[in-house]
Amino acid sequence: MAGLETRELECFLVLAEERHFGRTGERLFVSQSRVSQLLRSLERRIGATLVHRTSRRVELTPLGERFLADLRPAYAALRAAVEDARSAARGVGGTLRLGFQGTADARLVRAVTAFQEAHPGCGTELVEIPLADPFGAVREGTVDASVVLLPVEERDLVLGPVFSLRQQTVAVRADHPFTGRPRVTVAELASVPLIRPAPPAPAYWRAVQAPGELPGPEVTTLQEGLSLVAAGRGGLLLCRPTAAGHRREDVSFVPVEGLPDSALGLVWHRERETETVRAFARAVAAEPDGPAQVPALRTS
Repeated sequence: MAGLETRELECFLVLAEERHFGRTGERLFVSQSRVSQLLRSLERRIGATLVHRTSRRVELTPLGERFLADLRPAYAALRAAVEDARSAARGVGGTLRLGFQGTADARLVRAVTAFQEAHPGCGTELVEIPLADPFGAVREGTVDASVVLLPVEERDLVLGPVFSLRQQTVAVRADHPFTGRPRVTVAELASVPLIRPAPPAPAYWRAVQAPGELPGPEVTTLQEGLSLVAAGRGGLLLCRPTAAGHRREDVSFVPVEGLPDSALGLVWHRERETETVRAFARAVAAEPDGPAQVPALRTS
């Protein structure tokens, strides 16, 4: 193992994902010949072939498959250790960009206030993310963490504090028969086509946000959904804080009995976890649910 290069391991991991030397080179910003060179060097260290290369595709050998299964968690742990050391050296600082869906929840707002007071040298920005893409901004690195509706089953993301369990409401057109009622039941809700988030939101997540059997139109943003509600195209399930923050004359919001409470969770990318993100997660976990004053924040 003497002289083992982490670049060789990284090259093998990317090649195992892409199954293509050219695309691997593009991701690593090296030439295709350099990818081949790194792979050959790794295979010489191991003493066996890890990859079969044909004119059409790249396939791992049985040993390559086993090596991949062992290497992935070890390499992730190595990167995490390096990032932990870097975070500890940097401390909490810079600008923390936080994504949210729909409405900045009261607990999130209080956590931001507490975080800013504890770390005055760290700026905070709130960024609204699309309803139909709860995880994209975190994966792309445009935000450091996001508050999203549960469930979260993404292997590359860390689910931190879960909070704001709230009764769900259905948004319907102002002249809908539900309007003015104190509540509706799940059985009654089954008669309403439910507007649902469009891809790229994963199917399991979309099913939870619109569990009815009558499919309504798909939307990418909350405002699109509310506009379709006002046009009489269907109902839209929202948590009560989001409903309260989006009142409009042509839409009514009615509580629904019998549905599980909605919940929010703070998520971040497993490979980009920093001390700043962890410090904010602790601030969220420390806050009780309840009303809050909105602090002065820069939003985008």
